[in-house]
Amino acid sequence: MAEIPPNSSQRTRRRRVRAVVHKPSDGRLQFDRDALKELLFIAGLPLLAIIAAFWFAAKYVQPAPPKSFVMSTGADGGAYHLFAQQYQKILAREKIAMELKRSAGSVENLKRLQDSSSGVVAALVQGGIVSGESPPGLSSLGAVYFEPLWIFYRGKETIDKFSQLAGKRLAVGPEGSGTRALALQLLKAGGALAPTTELLPLGTNDAANALIAGKVDAALLVGSPDAPTVQRLAKAKEIKLTSIAQAEALTRRFTFLSVLNLPRGAIDLALDLPAHDMTLLATTANLIVRDDFHPALGFLLVESASEVHKRAGVLHKANEFPSPRDGEFPLAEEARRFYQNGKPFLQRYLPFWLANFVERMFVLFVPIVAILVPAIRFLPTLIEWRAKSRVFKWYEDLKQLERDVSTQPDSAQIERYMDRLDEIEQGVNNTRVGRSYADWSYNLRGHIDLVRARLQKMEAHTS
Repeated sequence: MAEIPPNSSQRTRRRRVRAVVHKPSDGRLQFDRDALKELLFIAGLPLLAIIAAFWFAAKYVQPAPPKSFVMSTGADGGAYHLFAQQYQKILAREKIAMELKRSAGSVENLKRLQDSSSGVVAALVQGGIVSGESPPGLSSLGAVYFEPLWIFYRGKETIDKFSQLAGKRLAVGPEGSGTRALALQLLKAGGALAPTTELLPLGTNDAANALIAGKVDAALLVGSPDAPTVQRLAKAKEIKLTSIAQAEALTRRFTFLSVLNLPRGAIDLALDLPAHDMTLLATTANLIVRDDFHPALGFLLVESASEVHKRAGVLHKANEFPSPRDGEFPLAEEARRFYQNGKPFLQRYLPFWLANFVERMFVLFVPIVAILVPAIRFLPTLIEWRAKSRVFKWYEDLKQLERDVSTQPDSAQIERYMDRLDEIEQGVNNTRVGRSYADWSYNLRGHIDLVRARLQKMEAHTS
C-alpha cells in the first residue's frame, strides 16, 4: 500500500514541533532564570533551617562572662573583707578582676544587692538577717563558714540565758551590721529587750574596749575563734564567756542557726581556754549573688570559696564548706551543679576563658547540627520530588488528553487535540531536570509520540 502523503496541516504541526524543540536564544535566557529559581529554592531551605537554628540557639546561649565585677564585703580588717581578698587573688589567676566594696556589714550588703544601681552583684551575707520571704532577684552560692555568736560579759553571776541580759548595757554592733540584726532577734526572743536595757551600737573593737573598761556589761560579737577580738576577750581578766543553755530550743525557732560545741582548750590550749566545753549558737556566712550574675563567674566564685574554706577549723570538719545549707535564698543553678558534680569537665583541663568559649560554642552548634544534618539528608529527596513534580504534571495533562480522545473520538476535534499535544510537548521541552532524572523526560516524550501517532492514524482514516 502506498504511503499517504501528509497534508498541509500535518506539515504545519511538524514545523511547530521543530520550532519548539530548537528554541531561540531567548529560550536560553529563560532557562537560566529557571535554574536560578531552582537553585534558590533548593539552597534556601537549608539556609532557612540554619538561620532558625542560630536564632533558637542564641536565645539560650549566655554571652561571654565579663572580665570584672563588684563584690560588697564588710569593714576593713573584718572577716568578710579578709576572705573576699583571698577570693580576689584566686580569681586574678583566671584574669577576672573583682573589685571589693567595703560596707558596714550584712544588712548594707543585702541592700546593695537589691539596688541595681549600686553595681554590686555579689556579697557575703550573714544568715538570719532576712525576715519572711527571701528578696526577689537574689540567689545563693552556698554557705562558706560558721559565724558563732560570742556573748562575753562581766560580773560574778553566771549568765547562760538571754533573759539574764535584761536591764544591762549591751554592745550589739553598729547599724547595718549582721551582728546587730542577729542580736536583736535573739534578745527579743529571750525577753531581754526590757525598757531598762541599753543597746549600744559599737563595732567589734570598740565593744571589746568598752567591755574591758567596764563601760558595758556584755558584748555580743560574731566572729571566728581565731579572731583577734575573740582571743583578747577570752584571755581578759574578769571577762566570762556564755555557754547558751537554751541553744537547742533557739535553733527550732530560728532555723538558720546551728548548735556548735566549743571544746575545752579550743581557744588556747596552753591557757586551757575555755576551761570546759561551751555551747554556742552559730549562723553562717553566705555567698549571695544577683540572678543576673553570669553563671560562669558563679562557678568560678564558688570554686574560689572552696579553695579558701575547705580546710578543717575549730568548729567544722574538712570539706564541710562551702555547702548548700543556706535556706533563706534559693540555691543558684550553677552552685547546685557544682555541689553535685564538682568542677565543670572542661575547666579541669583548660583555662577558664577557653573552657567557657568551648562550652558556649557547643551549646550554639548542637541545635544547628541537629537541624542541618537531617536537612542535608533530606535534600536528595527534595530534589527528586521537585524533578518529578515538574515532569509528572505534564503526564497528568497527557493522561487527560488521552481520556478526552477516548471519550470523544471525533475527527473534528483532532486539530484541537494536536494543538494540546504540541503544548504538552513544548512544556516538556522547556522543563529542566538534572541528568539523573533525564530518563523521565525521554519516557514522557516517547508517550507523547505514541499519542501523536494515534491521532495521526485517526486523522488518516478520516481523510
